[in-house]
This record gives sequence, C-alpha cells and structure tokens, in this order.
Amino acid sequence: MQQESSRRDFIKTASLGLAGTSLLSPELVASTPKAKKKKVELAIATITCDGFGDLNFERAFEIIPKLPFKNVEFNCWYARNLTPTGIRSIKVRCKKHGLTPICVQGSSFGASGNVIKDVTHKLWNMEAARQLGCRRVKFTGAGRGQEGGLDAVIQVLKELAPAAEEMDMLILVENHANNNLETIADYDRVFSAIASPNVGMCMDNAHFDGANVDLYEVVERFHSRILHIDLKDTERKGIHKVVRFGEGVTDNAGVVERMLAHGYQGYLLVEMAPPLDQTTLEDDLRRAYHLFQKYER
Repeated sequence: MQQESSRRDFIKTASLGLAGTSLLSPELVASTPKAKKKKVELAIATITCDGFGDLNFERAFEIIPKLPFKNVEFNCWYARNLTPTGIRSIKVRCKKHGLTPICVQGSSFGASGNVIKDVTHKLWNMEAARQLGCRRVKFTGAGRGQEGGLDAVIQVLKELAPAAEEMDMLILVENHANNNLETIADYDRVFSAIASPNVGMCMDNAHFDGANVDLYEVVERFHSRILHIDLKDTERKGIHKVVRFGEGVTDNAGVVERMLAHGYQGYLLVEMAPPLDQTTLEDDLRRAYHLFQKYER
C-alpha cells in the first residue's frame, strides 16, 4: 500500500513539474491559440497527408494550409517530433500557416511489464500537447493480447488519470480493430476502472466497423464518455480498409447526428489514412471538409 501511494505521489509530482516547465520561448508561448467559441469543430489528422512515414510533417504542412481545415491533430510517433526542437518546430510552422494544434497522438499503450516507461511516455505527450496550446492526447492499444493486454492499459490509465486532472488534459483512448481496445466489453472494463472525466473514448467509426462492433450501440452505451470522433470510411464490415467517404459502409453521419443529439462537444476529425491517392488527395480532403462542415456549431 505504501509503495502504491509513493508511485501515485511520483506521478502527481512529475506531472506538476512538467506543467511548470516551458520548452519554448516567451514569444511562442504567448502565441498559444485562444479558446474556441464553437463547441463542435472539424479537424484533420496529419496522417491523412504523411501516412505512417517519418516525414517531420512536411507533407502535412504543404497540403493542409491549402484546405479549409484550421484545426490539426499531430501524429507524433517518432522521437524527433517530441523533442524540444520538434515541438518548437510544430508550433512555429502552425503559426506561420495559421493552423491550430488540437491534439497530440502518441504511440500506443504497451506496458509489457514496465509500467513506468509507458506512464512517463504518456506524461511527456501530455506536456507536448500543453506546449502546443492544446489539451488532448490520444493513444490506442497494442495488438490483441500483446504488451500486457487490456490489463496493462488499465494499469497505466489508473496512474495517468490524476495527472490528467492536475494538468487539465484529456486522455483519448482510441479503438482499433484486432487491438486491446476493440470491443464494447473492452471499454466497459476501462470505464468501470477509470471514473475520471479526463479519460474518455476516441470513437474511430471505421475501426469499430472493421471489428464488427455496432456503432449505434457504442453511442448509446458510451456517449457520455466519447470525447473525440474520428471520421473515415471502411470498405466493409469486419475489414478495416480505408476508402473515400461514401465508397464504404461506415455511417459517419449517423454517428455524428446521434452524438449531437446527446449533446456532444468536441472535434470531428477527418482521418483518411493512409493517403489513398496523392493525385486526388487535396480534392478528397476538401470534399471531406464540405461533407461534414454542416455539423460544426
């Protein structure tokens, strides 16, 4: 019991220490975007442009400024993205192009018997988000049954929840097909163990379809814990294969409309990944914006 208390004291102290540490110049800190007036806004993920490669967001910063999107989720999966220099580079380029960082997606949960490494990694993602002026971090799980399974995810979240509350940060737990975070039962376990309002679901509609999970049952069961919605279309049920909106089976509009009826506030994130066709990418993403723009409010 004493050891558990000591560990929690460490997490709280570490999070407060991070929150008080500035990696950026005063000029950049002063440029932190102001709070939005709208309660529901569109956003785009850098993965829609960069794919899964380590491109230092160069393709994203080439394409996104040409589109109507202003809110950007950064998929920070490589070490240089999360160094002080990397964080500063993201902020400088966002300011240059008039873009607003709204979320940092880090690499997946995966304790594998070493909870402290996973906890500190997630804490640093939270600090990166704070430095970028946003309050959302997103993580999915490892492959089904791997890296300690769902038990390890829950163990790490128990440590992170108090830190998220201290830092005013939202931890978005994203579902993937064939993943430790995949089914309704998985989220029942997570939310039964973690009551914090700062821990919620990122609902990835196409991945739920890819796992043959009923989207409307997810909404009805977890609408109060859904804090972020990923919009993309999958080719067919039981297979996660991203296609252009309207070419697959995912009812993104139905999900959004039901969530809005429940009072949803948050982002609707276009995440067509990996990029389907570079020759039509800008047109595809522009069409996606106009397809879902009517839900902003």
